[in-house]
Amino acid sequence: MFLGTYTPKLDDKGRIIFPAKFRNELAEGVVMTRGQEHCIYVFSTAEFEQLHEKIRQAPVTSKQARDYLRVFLSGATAETPDSQNRVTVPATLRTYAGLGHDLIVIGAGSRAEIWDADAWNTYLADQEAAFADTEEEVIPGLF
Repeated sequence: MFLGTYTPKLDDKGRIIFPAKFRNELAEGVVMTRGQEHCIYVFSTAEFEQLHEKIRQAPVTSKQARDYLRVFLSGATAETPDSQNRVTVPATLRTYAGLGHDLIVIGAGSRAEIWDADAWNTYLADQEAAFADTEEEVIPGLF
């Protein structure tokens, strides 16, 4: 499970070193793709395979499902960490997420997310008040 907030740097070759706490889960490979709110979703290969099985069940007759899957899967790339635990973030994903040198990597349970540091700080500031003021059940049966 991915938890926490970390501040790695993107090197000049577009590589990132994931937090030490994430490395065991990502050692066999990662799949990165476009995330919502212009971040990058990072899945372990095993988690992405489970997700893909669910995706395959989406009805091809649904335009909304087709549109979502096209955007989600066309941006996906499989990478394997090198001997120094670096993973290259493809240029298309770096552009999509507006990544600069300073990054924020957050744990989001079944996935990690890579954010440009300024974008994350703006997002978090915008969301914290709404989070604190939530009065309705957001996740059925949980909160």
